[in-house]
Amino acid sequence: MLDDKPALLATSYLPADPVAGSAITQQETGPGGIYARLAELGYKPVHFREEIRSRMPSQEEANRLQLSMGTPVIMICRTAFAAEGRPVEVNEMVLDSAAYVLEYDFDA
Repeated sequence: MLDDKPALLATSYLPADPVAGSAITQQETGPGGIYARLAELGYKPVHFREEIRSRMPSQEEANRLQLSMGTPVIMICRTAFAAEGRPVEVNEMVLDSAAYVLEYDFDA
């Protein structure tokens, strides 16, 4: 929420075999969230990849984010990988483009 308005929708997808029955499946995952719980299970994320796109929202997204007509969204798809290269989470985020500035800082 930003100024009492939704600014982000996020959905995480996790592999069923390592997380079944763990605290990750609870609404409140505890301190540190999903990544702390993955680490406890031996699948600590050590590498991330993000794909970023801009597009017009679906009607449901526009309603849930309370977007003005014509406001695009930013979609970020983040994949978290454990040490052996196994993907342990895919997180799809839909952001109100008017509420975010994406900034990246990296060496050449």
